[in-house]
Amino acid sequence: MTQSAPPRLTDRTALSRNRARTRDEALFLHDLAIEDIQDRLAMVNRSFTDAVIVTGHPGKWAHALGPSAGIIPDDEVLDLTPGAQDLVIHAMALHWADDPLGQIIQCARALRPDGLFLAVFPGGQTLSELRAALAQAEAEVTGGLSPRVAPMAEIRDMGGLLQRAGLALPVADGHPFTATYPSALQLMRELRHMGEGNALAGRLRHPTRPRVLLRAAEIYAEAYGDPSADHRIPATFDLVTLTGWSPDDSQPKPLRPGSATTRLADALNARDLPLKD
Repeated sequence: MTQSAPPRLTDRTALSRNRARTRDEALFLHDLAIEDIQDRLAMVNRSFTDAVIVTGHPGKWAHALGPSAGIIPDDEVLDLTPGAQDLVIHAMALHWADDPLGQIIQCARALRPDGLFLAVFPGGQTLSELRAALAQAEAEVTGGLSPRVAPMAEIRDMGGLLQRAGLALPVADGHPFTATYPSALQLMRELRHMGEGNALAGRLRHPTRPRVLLRAAEIYAEAYGDPSADHRIPATFDLVTLTGWSPDDSQPKPLRPGSATTRLADALNARDLPLKD
């Protein structure tokens, strides 16, 4: 019995082309992600000597951990050696992976015992307003829908992937925030400068009708524009961070059910109240 390959989500040629057009001043999400990763590592009471960063934006992440950290591309097969690293960071690329679980498993296998895996990427709430406006506009103008924005994973789903990849002490958390733009057209322009243009394998292979984009901008402004702020429109971004450790005997283990030797009421210094029959 053979396992079927995951469906093809991303046109890697288009993704590489989009990333080549990136402008550094538009990569504020990466700046926030780098700051978040650095803060998390600062709270870990240990040093890492063999770190590698998996990313499609090597220039932005080259100095995130200092010059000693390796940088590799987010290819389908990662250039990682099993058991060679004590820290692997998957940086702002997991949302374009055809097989996110496979990416995490490859990172987990590259870790030595008690090695740390971190991933940061846009999550489920990202660009929810734009997705809704584009869908409504395209349905009105063309009578149909086409793939336009990469699907973003929900936190509850990604936490389960850490466990399936065999990582211990898994944690998934998200940090939604809002940026504002003069218009939806300006937002879409910024996304192109981020290297986050449409690279979906199932996308339309001809330019989007101007009427669709203009109608999407109208819908966006009508639904979300702020009259008190020059009618600027909000855009939600949701950075999800995953944390997991390569299993090791030194890590804390949960107790077996029924193995406790102290009652919870005694630990809390609480008084028992008998229930009435």
